[in-house]
Amino acid sequence: MTKEKGSGAREDIKAVERLQEARQRIHDEISKVIVGQSEIIDQMVVCLLARGHSLLIGVPGLAKTLMISTLSRLLDLSFNRIQFTPDLMPSDIIGTDILEEHSDRVAGRQFIFHRGPVFANVVLADEINRTPPKTQAAMLQAMQEHQVTAGGHTYQLDEPFFVLATQNPIEQEGTYPLPEAQLDRFMFSLSVDYPSLEDEIEIVTSTTSVYVNSVEKVMAAEEILALQELVRRVPVSETVVRYAVELVRATRPQEDGSPEFTREWINWGAGPRASQYAILGAKTMAVLDGRYTPGEQDVRACILPVLRHRVITNFNAEAEGVSVNDVLNRLLEEKG
Repeated sequence: MTKEKGSGAREDIKAVERLQEARQRIHDEISKVIVGQSEIIDQMVVCLLARGHSLLIGVPGLAKTLMISTLSRLLDLSFNRIQFTPDLMPSDIIGTDILEEHSDRVAGRQFIFHRGPVFANVVLADEINRTPPKTQAAMLQAMQEHQVTAGGHTYQLDEPFFVLATQNPIEQEGTYPLPEAQLDRFMFSLSVDYPSLEDEIEIVTSTTSVYVNSVEKVMAAEEILALQELVRRVPVSETVVRYAVELVRATRPQEDGSPEFTREWINWGAGPRASQYAILGAKTMAVLDGRYTPGEQDVRACILPVLRHRVITNFNAEAEGVSVNDVLNRLLEEKG
């Protein structure tokens, strides 16, 4: 995407302007139901437009599920919720072949594939760490390839396809931590915090009255697909790409020139997919702000949600009370 003359460029510029308007409308509409959390909503929209997936981590009762379902409604997207439990099977997610009777067929019976809840534009994987690894792995192909395989046949998922998974950070008994391979499929790891005092007062007031809010549609699936293509066409300078790659490489303790604190506190750093998502996130943030190319500030704005689930701290960090966020914030300070 450039600002040069030409019908294609003019259409891209108009699309950026429409996206800015849509972003404001999204906040206006979702604020009818959700109080606060504007930054989380923005990051979810960034993930959607960048064709990524999000992992939301927060204690129960912070309206994570309501936030996700409301976003799918105002974007006019189909929505399914999967409640992950220890007895959930892969077929409960993907679907299964069922033998059905057909009187109009010579054979009389035929296996018919019945689609599972993964066949939706927005899929909420609620408490994804409460199901065994075999079932967690059923989401891998869907998240990476936007297709699933069952009974020897491959089925394409509906586009756009967007997975939002939730985890409860305080209750780990009976859970199955997501393996690094699956964590890496999530573009962002978002931390949903408690609301402020004023926001909580507004939440309690609005949810204990008889008034029920409804949201209006903002964008359809076709427009979202067009905007996803637009994000890919956004140009980015070599300087910004180098900055993102250097930030990611600085998380690897075995890398030459990595900071001393990285070697002291990090056991395993982020891979190249983190650099890719950092640039895609920066591109999307720039477009949402009405700019035609991202800068280093856009990379910095999305580097924490991109890296916090890809960087593994070691025993030294745990013993000294140093969290992943502490390490990443220090990295941003030194690379500022």
